[in-house]
Amino acid sequence: MCSRVRARWGVAALGCTGLLCAVLGAVMIVTLPSIVKQQVYKNVRIDPSSLSFGMWKEIPVPFYLSIYFFDVINPKEILQGKKPEVQERGPYVYREFRHKSNITFNGNDTVSFLEYRSFQFQPDRSSGSESDYIVMPNILVLGASVMMEKKPMALKLLMTLAFSTLGERAFMNRTVADIMWGYEDPLVNVINKYFPSMFPVKGKFGLFAGLNNSDSGLFTVFTGVKDFSRVHLVDKWNGLSKVNFWHSDQCNMINGTSGQMWAPFMTPESSLEFYSPEACRSMKLIYQEEGMFEGIPTFRFKAPSTLFASGADYPPNEGFCPCLKSGIQNISTCRFSMCHPCERARGWGGRNQGIICPLLRLWPLHS
Repeated sequence: MCSRVRARWGVAALGCTGLLCAVLGAVMIVTLPSIVKQQVYKNVRIDPSSLSFGMWKEIPVPFYLSIYFFDVINPKEILQGKKPEVQERGPYVYREFRHKSNITFNGNDTVSFLEYRSFQFQPDRSSGSESDYIVMPNILVLGASVMMEKKPMALKLLMTLAFSTLGERAFMNRTVADIMWGYEDPLVNVINKYFPSMFPVKGKFGLFAGLNNSDSGLFTVFTGVKDFSRVHLVDKWNGLSKVNFWHSDQCNMINGTSGQMWAPFMTPESSLEFYSPEACRSMKLIYQEEGMFEGIPTFRFKAPSTLFASGADYPPNEGFCPCLKSGIQNISTCRFSMCHPCERARGWGGRNQGIICPLLRLWPLHS
């Protein structure tokens, strides 16, 4: 009799336990996503107590910058009016290290900081070395020539004499390291001596001179502590709510984040907007496809064809003019003599002929 009672109690207890587990399971199914979301909100905001703060301060993800040069094959013939012939060289790959400094939390739910960058050449990822020689247009000579266009004839003759005396030519043959990080050129000293304040270059000249071990400007971004919907969005850059490099309010807007982190829970309908100090403008990446990285589902975003489209092809970009062909943007209003290409410009000729600019293509690779 007792054994039967105990059995019934056991069955009842087991049933109650099962029912309790079922109820708890149902509750967890309903509440767990909300709990997970709240934890994500808590730990991706910019707060010294959050799990992601250390990663935000010093980004652990390796950035790789792949650089391709167009080596000019027929410089003499070009000066005689022939079409340029070029050979693509590269990639020359650099790893970029980033860390934030001068971090200051403000009272309006923002944080200000300087982000420093350094680059290290990666021989094992590159097709060539930094000692490779590249023939390319002499940017200093061409830049100085453009600056002298509206000057009096006497100054033009003086500049021509300087070119001749210093042996300056329209094309130069320099190593990758020189082109990237700078080289001494007496023309810089001559221009700065006789044409002070006309030339924006002092000391060494290179496409990336001054960028290594430098900061990208003072960013002020929202922390998301008080209003998570604005987490990582840029409030100001160098104290500005918008820039004044371009010819329309839309093109001068500072949109999105600083380019490293965005709000979580994105969908294929989301876009990645960021402000790029290097390009002096805001950019937007759009969803391309789903992917997988080490077993983790991912979304891949890409630059749309309109990003560097000319104003003639895409009217919202008219503010970035003077316009070149689509695929190339003139950023001389904020950077001296540099092209910032995205995709191969349409109408610039075939792979090996007729390409004058871009002289280099840049792709940041994340892995």
